[in-house]
Amino acid sequence: MDPTQLYSELQFQFARSGGKGGQNVNKVATKAELYFDIPNSAVLTADEKAVLLEKLANKVTSEGVLVLYHQTERTQLGNRDKVTEKFYQLIRKAFEKPKPRKATKPTKASREEKKQEKQRRGEVKAGRRKVDY
Repeated sequence: MDPTQLYSELQFQFARSGGKGGQNVNKVATKAELYFDIPNSAVLTADEKAVLLEKLANKVTSEGVLVLYHQTERTQLGNRDKVTEKFYQLIRKAFEKPKPRKATKPTKASREEKKQEKQRRGEVKAGRRKVDY
C-alpha cells in the first residue's frame, strides 16, 4: 500500500497554535489538522479499511475519521508537510507485516549451566534432610 495515493482524499484545516512565534502565534493560524475519512475512501479496499480502523482505533473518531495535527513549525506549509509525513508513516506502519518468530534451541553451554544449577539445588535440598545415624 502506497500512502501517497491517499493524498487527494486528505482534508486540511488550520487553527491558531501555541509554541514558538511570539506575537505571530496570536494572529496567524499555523496549526495544521489533517482529516482522513477511512470508511468513505475510494482508494482503499474493504480489507484495508478494516485494518486501518482496527490498528488506528485510538486516533479515529466514532465516525471513522482519522485526525492528526502538527503545530511546532512557524508556517502553515511546514506544519502541513510534517502532519502529512506523520500520516504516511502511520499508514505504512499499520500495513507492516510482523516478522515471524524463529524458534531457537538452547545452546550447549546453557543446557550445561541449567544442569549444574539443578545439581546445586539438589545438594542444598539434600542438606536439609534429617540425618539417620
